[in-house]
Amino acid sequence: MKQRPTPSFPSNQSTVNRPDGNASDLVARWQAGDVDAFADLYRRHAARIFALTCRMSGSTDAGEDLMQEVFLQAHRKIHGFKGDSAIGTWLYRLAINHCLDFVRSRQVKMAKATDSLDRDDATAPAAAHDSPVERIDLERAIRLLPPGCREAFVLHDVEGYEHREIAQMLGIAEGTSKSQVFKARLKLRAVLA
Repeated sequence: MKQRPTPSFPSNQSTVNRPDGNASDLVARWQAGDVDAFADLYRRHAARIFALTCRMSGSTDAGEDLMQEVFLQAHRKIHGFKGDSAIGTWLYRLAINHCLDFVRSRQVKMAKATDSLDRDDATAPAAAHDSPVERIDLERAIRLLPPGCREAFVLHDVEGYEHREIAQMLGIAEGTSKSQVFKARLKLRAVLA
């Protein structure tokens, strides 16, 4: 829930009487080295970036680490931000690229098992449609998907990318992306049934 900015009362911070500003003002201040502007943009975008990193990594712990790395990378690259897109779009694209790098490095380190979802703890009782419990069950079920299926599913069904884009991002064939999404949907239905 967004709160309206309160009328300006002096604070005890070094940024007294500075207006909250819109995103472009915050970006300009961030580029000028204003740590408070970075903190404000972090607060505005961290939840969305965290949701993405958790879904892509399949783990809350890895998601937290990836989110922090994304914002560190953004801090290092902010001077390259030209404003051709919204700052949220730029941060989100950095996050997707960072997650894909994470996925690729993990793929090199271990062989992917895309056909198994043999976990006894994956079954949970069905909940009412759109209830918080059902959303938690869905998130848990997504984390249980094999990495290849999870990545394609999140990019396609959650983030809205086309199969050709996913194929380019993940370095796979377009048909493989379609197959992974199809398998993910089947496994999710089985787990959530």
